[in-house]
Amino acid sequence: MGAEKKSGWRRLGWGLLAVAAGIGLLLASACTGFGELRRGQAEQQRVEASPQWRDGQFNNPQPMWSDMKDALLRAFESTPDGAPQSAVPVLASRGEALAALPASGLRVTWFGHSSTLLEIDGTRVLLDPIWSERASPVGWIGPKRWFAPPIALDKLPPIDVVLVSHDHYDHLDAGTVRALQVRGARFVVPLGIGGHLRGWGVPADRIVELDWWQSTQVGTLQVTSTPARHASGRVNPQSDRTLWTGFALVGAAHRVYYSGDTGLFEEMNDIGKRLGPFDLTLIESGQYDADWPDWHLGPEQAVLAHQRVQGKLMMPVHWGLFALAHHGWTEPVERVLAAAACRGVSVLTPRPGQSVEPGRDPVPARWWPQQAWRSAAERPVVATKNGNGADRVQLPGCVASAS
Repeated sequence: MGAEKKSGWRRLGWGLLAVAAGIGLLLASACTGFGELRRGQAEQQRVEASPQWRDGQFNNPQPMWSDMKDALLRAFESTPDGAPQSAVPVLASRGEALAALPASGLRVTWFGHSSTLLEIDGTRVLLDPIWSERASPVGWIGPKRWFAPPIALDKLPPIDVVLVSHDHYDHLDAGTVRALQVRGARFVVPLGIGGHLRGWGVPADRIVELDWWQSTQVGTLQVTSTPARHASGRVNPQSDRTLWTGFALVGAAHRVYYSGDTGLFEEMNDIGKRLGPFDLTLIESGQYDADWPDWHLGPEQAVLAHQRVQGKLMMPVHWGLFALAHHGWTEPVERVLAAAACRGVSVLTPRPGQSVEPGRDPVPARWWPQQAWRSAAERPVVATKNGNGADRVQLPGCVASAS
C-alpha cells in the first residue's frame, strides 16, 4: 500500500474517531456509567484546598509529556500478539479457598489487569475491581476483557474495604460499584471520586475521600493515599477534576504498596522512606508506550519503582486482561522478568484467580505462552524528568534481549 493511500486511511480513521467521540460526549449526560461530578459547596472547597489543585484541575508533581504526532500516526497500527490466541488458563473459583483468612497474615489473589483481592493482617481489601465485560461506560463498545472473572462477585468473602486509584474505566467500573454497594461495601478513594459513587447509589457514610499523604483506618489497617503521576476523566469535558493515587497499606505485621496507574517520579523515594519497606508491591507494568512514557511506567520503570519504594517482592499488575496499548499481551511480564533478573528483584506472577501467600506457598509457575515480544532495547519506555521530552530519567543498564 502506497504512502498516500496509508495517509488517506489514517485520515478516514481519525475522522470516524472524531465522530464517535462527539456522539459519546452527547450521550454522556444520559449515561450514568460516565459518572457524576456534581459536588456540594463543602466538597468542592475541600477539593480546591488540595495542594494538587491548580487552575481548575488536579495536577501532577511533574508535568507529563507525549509525542502526540507519532502516537496519532501509530494509533491504527495492528499489534502482533496483542491479544491471546487461545484461552487464558484462568483458575476459576467459587470462593472456597478464600473462606478463611490466610494463616500467614498475607495473601494476594489477582483477577487480571489491576483487580486484586489483598488479605492483610485480618483485613480484606479489594483493589480497583472491574467485573464488567468492557472497560467502558456502555456495554456495546470499548476494550473487551479476554476472559470472564475468575470468581463471581457474590462468591467473594466479605470485603472490608474497596480501594479505587482513579476514575478511568479500567479501574472504576459503574456496574461493579453498584453490585458491591448492594453488599454494603465501603470505599476509600482519592478526592473527587465520591461524586461518582454517590451517583451510583453508595451512601455518603460509606465513602472516604483522601488527598495524597492522608490516611484512614480500616479496622487495624492503616490506608494511606500516596502520590502518583497520571490523569483522570471518563471521556467527558471534566478531565482531571478528580485525583489519582496509589495506596500504602500498613497492618500489624505486613506492609503492601499498590502503585495505581502512574508514570515514574522522584517522590516515589519518599513513599519508601515514609511508609516502607513493603513486603509486597503491586506495580502497574502494562499498557504503556514509548510515545507517552510519563503516563504509565512500562516494565523496566516498574521494577525501578518497586526499588524506589523499598519493596521486597514485586507483583506486576495492569496487564493480562485488556488491550489498551500497542504491545504484545505477554510483553509486560516478559520485560518485567528480564529487568528484575538484571537488578536482583524477586517477582510474583500468579495466574488469574490464583491465591498466593508470599513466602509460604510455592512460587507460581509460568502460565502464559511463549511468543515474540519487543525488548526495552527495541522500544524503550523512559520517563521525562519534568515534562521535557529532551530531558529523560537515567535508567539502570542491563537490558535483556527478546525471546
